Amino acid sequence: SGENVYGIWYNYSMDPEQIRRRQSLKVIASEVLMTLTVIITVIALVFVVSGYWLNSDFEIERQGLLQISSVPTGADVTIDGDTSWMQRTNTSKVLKSGEHVVTLTKEGYDSWSKTIDITEGLLYRVRYPRLFLKDRQKESVLSEPGITLASVSPSNNTMLLINETTKWNLASLDVEPIKTKPLDVSQLFQSTDGNVLTTKITSLAWSGDNSHVLVRADNDATMEWVLIDINKPENSLNLTKLFGASFEKIAIMDNSATNLVAIREGNLHKINTASKSISAVLSSNVMNFDHYRDTVILSRQKSRNQTRSEATDSTNSSESTEAESTTQELNDSSELDEQATGLYEIVSLDLSSEKTTIIKDELSPVMVNISRFYDDIIITTITNNQVSLYKKEDFDEPLHQFKLSFSPNIIKNSHDSEFIVMSNGSQIASVDMEANILLEWSTDGPTYGWLQDDMLYSVNEGKLYVYDADGLNRRNLAENVSSHFPVVITKNKWLYYFSDGSLIREVVTD
Repeated sequence: SGENVYGIWYNYSMDPEQIRRRQSLKVIASEVLMTLTVIITVIALVFVVSGYWLNSDFEIERQGLLQISSVPTGADVTIDGDTSWMQRTNTSKVLKSGEHVVTLTKEGYDSWSKTIDITEGLLYRVRYPRLFLKDRQKESVLSEPGITLASVSPSNNTMLLINETTKWNLASLDVEPIKTKPLDVSQLFQSTDGNVLTTKITSLAWSGDNSHVLVRADNDATMEWVLIDINKPENSLNLTKLFGASFEKIAIMDNSATNLVAIREGNLHKINTASKSISAVLSSNVMNFDHYRDTVILSRQKSRNQTRSEATDSTNSSESTEAESTTQELNDSSELDEQATGLYEIVSLDLSSEKTTIIKDELSPVMVNISRFYDDIIITTITNNQVSLYKKEDFDEPLHQFKLSFSPNIIKNSHDSEFIVMSNGSQIASVDMEANILLEWSTDGPTYGWLQDDMLYSVNEGKLYVYDADGLNRRNLAENVSSHFPVVITKNKWLYYFSDGSLIREVVTD
């Protein structure tokens, strides 16, 4: 029996204990269902994060993740001719593993394209694509007919203009109109004749905070290294004069140029510009080096005593006939010098503790480079055209090895070390760290420069060409461009280059 009151049905015949049991069963069933839902959701998320996905045929396949950005933002993205899965850049999307053609377009701009290889379960990051306005107006913003050299600060907002006198100029590129202020270097260099600089500026390097420029000047008899304080020129230092030494190489170690590392007569020293002091020898027989923060990676020649000792130790081992042969050669005095100068080692030096660690032996001269990619410190070595990449903590097995068709003399890392670029003149070899491949290519002009952190440029017969750091997406941007002056993009908007003694500006991004 029962009664319906105000739409609620009361069943008087049901035992209260029965009602409680039913309610308990409902609660238990609800909790079990919720638990199963959470478990299934977590499992599904784990599979998605691992790259597994349900395709249109309801089949499970493993995929990878593509993350793509562009300048300007909001470019249309086409994958293998299909635009339905992703509409704009500066986003990410799951994509089937394998090769895909990615194309970026935007109304009023040129296009960008690249074939990428998605690996299942991994992220492929593409952050460097740039599109340029097709219709651009150019204007002359500064006339500097007497300059012989120019250099741009890391922030791309200041340009140092150098001429054959001791009266240089600094141009601020982030103000309207562009103005210059004088920089008197007459008291900084020893090689002067009145207001004329009697030496040739051969290299310039800026500190990370744009406050200092390290200048190398050469003539037939001397080499000078001068650290110019841009904001307070009176605090500049002629390092060659200060320490009474001829340095083969000097590098800035920190943003403020307080700490430098220098090679003097093959010996590595640390220079503190604040205290105007130089350390004792940190390493000898140094051939070249690179640094990341307080870590210096260097290659050096072993001393004859080291070579003789190692050869003797090898002879004591009965496991190697090669060691016996090496010792016989070393016992011959006519062969000693050749063998001693033919053995090298790669060394890691911690500047904060001045601790030196020998990490690898080589039989031939080595070029070294150090970079950071994601959370890994990567060391690149080049020996006899063999490129090897190692994790700093593991030198037993290389991450990657490549063979080059030429011998590079320069190694440079792009932004976030997505590319490691090796070059000799117009010949380029780029290691794409995301794709784990090496591409060899050539610039149009005999030399090249860095337009931005991930783009290179060269000038050939007055035509300005730009390339991604892997040589792809080659585009001709401008005509009548001076080849011996820098090209730069500021604020991701303005392109600057020199033409017939004038600084030209074009708007390349709305």
